[in-house]
Amino acid sequence: MDLNFNTNEDHNKLLLSDLRQKFAKVKLGGGEKRIEKLHAEGKMTARERIDYLLDENAKSIEIGAFAGKKMYAEHGGCPSGGVIVKIGYIRGKQCIVVANDATVKAGAWFPITAKKNLRAQEIAIENRLPLIYLVDSAGVYLPLQDEIFPDKEHFGRIFRNNAIMSSMGITQIAAVMGSCVAGGAYLPIMSDEALIVDKTGSIFLAGSYLVKAAIGESIDNETLGGATTHCEISGVTDYKAKDDKDALDKIKNIVDKIGDFDKAGFNRIKAEKPALDEKEIYGILPKARNEQYDMMEIISRLVDNSEFEAYKEGYGQSLITGYARIDGWAVGIVTNQRKVVKTTKGEMQFGGVIYSDSADKATRFIANCNQKKIPLVFIQDVTGFMVGSKSEHGGIIKDGAKMVNAVSNSVVPKFTVIVGNSYGAGNYAMCGKAFDPRLIFAWPSAELAVMGGTQAAKVLAQIEASSLKSKGEVIDEVKEAELFSKIKARYDEQVSPYYAAARLWTDAIIDPLDTRTWISIGIEAANHAPIEKQFNLGVIQV
Repeated sequence: MDLNFNTNEDHNKLLLSDLRQKFAKVKLGGGEKRIEKLHAEGKMTARERIDYLLDENAKSIEIGAFAGKKMYAEHGGCPSGGVIVKIGYIRGKQCIVVANDATVKAGAWFPITAKKNLRAQEIAIENRLPLIYLVDSAGVYLPLQDEIFPDKEHFGRIFRNNAIMSSMGITQIAAVMGSCVAGGAYLPIMSDEALIVDKTGSIFLAGSYLVKAAIGESIDNETLGGATTHCEISGVTDYKAKDDKDALDKIKNIVDKIGDFDKAGFNRIKAEKPALDEKEIYGILPKARNEQYDMMEIISRLVDNSEFEAYKEGYGQSLITGYARIDGWAVGIVTNQRKVVKTTKGEMQFGGVIYSDSADKATRFIANCNQKKIPLVFIQDVTGFMVGSKSEHGGIIKDGAKMVNAVSNSVVPKFTVIVGNSYGAGNYAMCGKAFDPRLIFAWPSAELAVMGGTQAAKVLAQIEASSLKSKGEVIDEVKEAELFSKIKARYDEQVSPYYAAARLWTDAIIDPLDTRTWISIGIEAANHAPIEKQFNLGVIQV
């Protein structure tokens, strides 16, 4: 291995170490003292509940672990958005589990909490996955009620989705394992089956204090809405559990008897590991985001047997398209070529840039994958579309629009992996979050922004300098350098993969070596949902 490989490897392993440290911290939720308090009440934490519920030693993936990171600091923060979401297996059946984290503001709902719950429901709806709710929440976080209450993508949308999923035949099971108050009380009852834990679980539209204030009635919470009340008097819940583990065991037994599903029929054979060493990815991926490398070296370490059948290999070389298998599943891969290539016409195509011929190739390839019912995997390290008079005269906007059209109208499941740059319209064309990938996740090396940090900072610094000059201020080279550094630092924070993950622009930041697992679990989930629409590009400029 050369020195450059070793430098890259050290850098990427440091990023991975940082990821693991950040994840270890976020797993503590509201902190060790609050975890101890929960245990003293005879309750398990949200993560302990999920770990007990999911099959031991089976693979699982976590959605939105870094949701809320560095957000709501003035309110004490909201680690993981105050809710844990995992896709895993219960008695061998793939499910998605949503558990309120009562160590974070008693499980109260922040705006990001609602967004994360809606993302979980979206995954369940798209993939027809059974959805399990482990409820332990104080309801809406009132200081931020205006950001969570009335809008289309706010709290109420969750109940609308409960109803839609029920009509679609998607199983929903809710276990009330702590507080379940006010509007939140509708979530478990709009599920197909509801459990409640004796003495610790409670459901009511208004607690005893509010009841006293509103109508003058004096009553304790247990009598008002405890397990005995709802299992024996109101009939609101279907099962009474003696403790957390008993409730989780009952869920396992219910899921165990769910019937099989109609499959989409995606092609899968026996899985094979890549022939080349996956760990070499750390040394291949450059330390600097503007350095060139051969993306085929990455692909060869992600796909089964390191086998890849290139589509239009010699045409539109700034994009690589072709067929492969990941964990046995047939996939179509669309990715940016990050090395400079020379065309047969003697022209140079720069790494990470999408040219007209590349966009045309990708459009054709996406259509082929839809015709063959092959899931699509987009691997992003893109700086955008090619600019300049030659590209504009050649119709780059038209060809880029065709590619975006194909991505938008694709009916096979799409999965997006951001390994490096994800800038501007390149993010869109390569199936960014706005284009409904079933899962979208990033490596620690990822950057998401309208443009690269240096370019953006230069533009913004020039604009600010001009504004200051117009006000009569003297701007010399030192002042310009200070402006640039200040803006660059702010912009760099915003292009961080953690900034994107905090806002759920991506579902996760993962170790590159977990990429195959994420794609495999994602395609298995998608296989629950038969394709019901035909691929149609609509009207495009030829």
